[in-house]
Amino acid sequence: MARFRRTSDDSGEETIDISPLIDCVFILLIFFIVTTTFVDESGIPTSTSQSSAPANDEEKTVITISLNAKGQVKVDGEDVGLSGIRPRIRTVLREEDAPVIIQSHINTPVDALVRARDESVLAGATKVSYANPVSGSES
Repeated sequence: MARFRRTSDDSGEETIDISPLIDCVFILLIFFIVTTTFVDESGIPTSTSQSSAPANDEEKTVITISLNAKGQVKVDGEDVGLSGIRPRIRTVLREEDAPVIIQSHINTPVDALVRARDESVLAGATKVSYANPVSGSES
């Protein structure tokens, strides 16, 4: 006969003791928590800090790369294409160490964003960051 325990009111009903079941559930929970490994996924390092305005009256130069969904690339408003990014940035960086901001349309392919960042870094830019994607018709 199975192990049953009489209740204290002697009503004739028999119950099953579920304490061992609860113990097993907690042991399994602890086992899975302890054995779980977390994967540290690496990605492209980006700077998300907000830059403050310069303290002096002098305006700081910022290089803006704009990418739209059609694949057009503009550097500071001038259409240059992906291969024209590096020479334009080198020209500006000869005068001063300017940050580069990559601005894109929400439908811009990721490989174009990565290529724009790579071209910027290869040109010598040390401060490259991404702006929030634009969802309008053109960017």
